[in-house]
Amino acid sequence: MEAHLQAALKSITEVQSGRNILDAGRVETAAIMGDTATVVLAPPIAGNPDLDRLKPQIEAAVGALDGINRVRVVMTAHRESGKPAKAQRKAPPQPAAKPKAKPAKRIIAVASGKGGVGKSTVSANLAVALAREGLKVGLLDADIYGPSAPRLFGLTDVPGLRKSDAGVEPIEAHGVKLISMGFVVKPGAAVVWRGPMVQGAIRQFMTDTNWGDADVLILDMPPGTGDAQLAIAQDLPVDGAIIVSTPQDLALDDARKAMSLFEQTHVPILGMIENMSVFLCPHCGEASHIFGEGGAKAEADAVGLAYLGDIPLHPDLRVRSDAGEPIALDDGPIGKAFRRVAKAALEAADTASKPAPEIRFVD
Repeated sequence: MEAHLQAALKSITEVQSGRNILDAGRVETAAIMGDTATVVLAPPIAGNPDLDRLKPQIEAAVGALDGINRVRVVMTAHRESGKPAKAQRKAPPQPAAKPKAKPAKRIIAVASGKGGVGKSTVSANLAVALAREGLKVGLLDADIYGPSAPRLFGLTDVPGLRKSDAGVEPIEAHGVKLISMGFVVKPGAAVVWRGPMVQGAIRQFMTDTNWGDADVLILDMPPGTGDAQLAIAQDLPVDGAIIVSTPQDLALDDARKAMSLFEQTHVPILGMIENMSVFLCPHCGEASHIFGEGGAKAEADAVGLAYLGDIPLHPDLRVRSDAGEPIALDDGPIGKAFRRVAKAALEAADTASKPAPEIRFVD
């Protein structure tokens, strides 16, 4: 928690204990993202919830900080110890908010169900491959706890994100507009947030960013099938999802969980990509199937999904990823593989999203 935010919260006293709300343990999490501060409160140990009293005080104290234009104050819903929750008077219905325009013509989620299969590397190189074809491309790094986009695009020294009248301004590299939690937190710092704050951050990244007139927005999904993934699948205008897996059964088990998530939330699955399909020896050129052979293709065929292609495993891919130079920038075999997969993914998205306008590559 930043020092000035902490000081603002310490200026507010809890009636029950007479201590400030930080020392009283009332603040579960508090953070600043862009010009928005979010404070999550725990209910008091005894007595009636005092959100109506604390909320205006928190909004005034935190809203007075430089650079803060919006303050969100919420209270967790767990009950007080040993006491039943009291019935609350329902608020009058509010008019529905006018939905914001979709941030891109196509929004494609890249998911895996687990970490370690190269999903973020695939997402980054798909975005670069599409940009090389003349499309306007954005990449939203939705892995709040472990953002990879800054490293993959060579942007580990970005000081932060800037906000303009058009929204949060993404960082651009290799023809791709990028948003990531890695641009907000200090290098090496852990993001210790509860689910609602993670969900709010992802929504804000999606809806409050100035993506411009983007053709495609790649959404690098966080691993797993929890709150954050459910919020993305249910609440954001995703056109379809791509499942990334290695050939081995262990990875395919988790890929099936990711597919189940999208099926239950009625998000079309555009197809599967097999990453690390075969190891290409840089010395002799021999191919070795160290993770098995053809597992993702067999799975796609078994469940009736499109097989979008495979990406070989090569030391150059690791070297270029660590150096922040996506290998899709090259015309070698790995770069060509990413471009083939990117074209297949976009064609699948066009088919799934009709009657929306089709996106064509520049000849």
